[in-house]
Amino acid sequence: MAVRQALGRGLQLGRELLLRFTGKPGRAYGLGRPGPAAGCVRGERPGWAAGPGAEPRRVGLGLPNRLRFFRQSVAGLAARLQRQFVVRAWGCAGPCGRAVFLALGLGLGLIEEKQAESRRAVSACQEIQAIFTQKSKPGPDPLETRRWQGFRLEEYLIGQSIGKGCSAAVYEATMPTLPQNLEVTKSTGSLPGRGRGTSAPGEEQEQALGAPAFPLAIKMMWNISAGSSSEAILNTMSQELVPASRVALAGEYGAVTYRKSKRGPKQVPPHPNIIRVLRAFTSSVPLLPGALVDYPDVLPPRLHPEGLGHGRTLFLVMKNYPCTLRQYLRVNTPSPRLATMMLLQLLEGVDHLVQQGIAHRDLKSDNILVELDPDGCPWLVIADFGCCLADESIGLQLPFSSWYVDRGGNGCLMAPEVSTARPGPRAVIDYSKADAWAVGAIAYEIFGLVNPFYSQGKAHLESRSYQEAQLPALPESVPPDVRQLVRALLQREASKRPSARVAANVLHLSLWGEQILALKNLKLDKMVGWLLQQSAATLLANRLTEKCCVETKMKMLFLANLECETLCQAALLLCSWRAAL
Repeated sequence: MAVRQALGRGLQLGRELLLRFTGKPGRAYGLGRPGPAAGCVRGERPGWAAGPGAEPRRVGLGLPNRLRFFRQSVAGLAARLQRQFVVRAWGCAGPCGRAVFLALGLGLGLIEEKQAESRRAVSACQEIQAIFTQKSKPGPDPLETRRWQGFRLEEYLIGQSIGKGCSAAVYEATMPTLPQNLEVTKSTGSLPGRGRGTSAPGEEQEQALGAPAFPLAIKMMWNISAGSSSEAILNTMSQELVPASRVALAGEYGAVTYRKSKRGPKQVPPHPNIIRVLRAFTSSVPLLPGALVDYPDVLPPRLHPEGLGHGRTLFLVMKNYPCTLRQYLRVNTPSPRLATMMLLQLLEGVDHLVQQGIAHRDLKSDNILVELDPDGCPWLVIADFGCCLADESIGLQLPFSSWYVDRGGNGCLMAPEVSTARPGPRAVIDYSKADAWAVGAIAYEIFGLVNPFYSQGKAHLESRSYQEAQLPALPESVPPDVRQLVRALLQREASKRPSARVAANVLHLSLWGEQILALKNLKLDKMVGWLLQQSAATLLANRLTEKCCVETKMKMLFLANLECETLCQAALLLCSWRAAL
């Protein structure tokens, strides 16, 4: 047998050994079962502590222990192989036999070195993630100091209407006893569509000092079919409570305790790009400004004779944001870099929902709120969870047994796997990448174009029937990496679409990782070095400024969600796109 063949045979044996000792199926070429691991009594199950009364200790659960067990077993197994296999195959343990074991050792060494590099990278990512997880939490609750207040409508001073949708009306609000040193959004006088059209006497001076007259917003749900029982209202409108804070439902004075069943909706943990419901309570429906003109049909009969609504409904208290994304884009044209960061924020928010097993299912520019940082950069927040899928028992896999199953809102931005689904006894809709697809469609609006799934005439596309070749090209000013990513997010087949986490990592690397992407031979150790540099620079930038800018916040979110595997996937995706250009 030639030396090259012997070397190849040895590497084959090395791979087979790896399969055996990592628990994967495989038969080592008729060599029989390997002997017991070093330190194990014959007949004892390898990997468990021996001895009467000993606490079961699974050695093989951790990768380092498994590899240690693997290394200890190789020597004894190699001796058995040399006696039983090599001599049988070649009649002697001559040069070819030694070559086999040289190749075996070489193959195992290369594999183990690669695994050691991977372990170092994973460990570094976990340490960085632990540091930034604490630092990227949302700001304090504006009602934190009023823990047992704000659960009655009478405690609020309600201003003018901010807007209304198909299931609720939103009003600006404040608490007369609210402290004046709350962190507030920057004044945005050029943004239309939200807030008061005129200022009350003395309000100009108050706003000039940085404290808006109405830092809160109250969302009044329209109750047509939930009845007037507080418990029935909370159960029927439970999806609206998914982004509620811990104390939002802990009120007294008529608020009922929310009974969360095993089949009830999940509560999403706080995230900077997800709206927070600060208070939730039921109360009698009042006659608010503009109600008889804007939504008379949903008022109770005591307020409007022809009204169909019940006398009690759900109220949600949130932070008051200056405008929606649609309103912001109507009067602002963000630069390509700023627009990329806006797209990145949406992907971060969607990824957080996916990690919690929640699908929003109604993403559109009207359901995304905007505030500005001190430099005027927009910060995006996903709102309106009335159509979300947040069932603890099914996660993101919705059984689709009949057409009566609710697939979510906004059919125009419904992902192809949702819009083309057909009901059946075993039909299931996977929503794990549906919101990421919607973000890809919204990207057209962020980069200054008409959303092709909203447009009219020949340019109009339908999610159930479009082809990728029909997607309009983004402007040349948009970075090539972003153009490729948007097309990838709009792939018809969900299996070919990147997850929200991988897509977010692509944008992070494209924005801030050019130096690592420029390397011809990208290795994990190099990637870890770059991550450590980014961590140090981000921590320094965070300490030097009183308030974080959008860019620093995004870097902190990236490092707080750091995963070695998804980061490598994003890097490979970027490299493949660039190589194809």
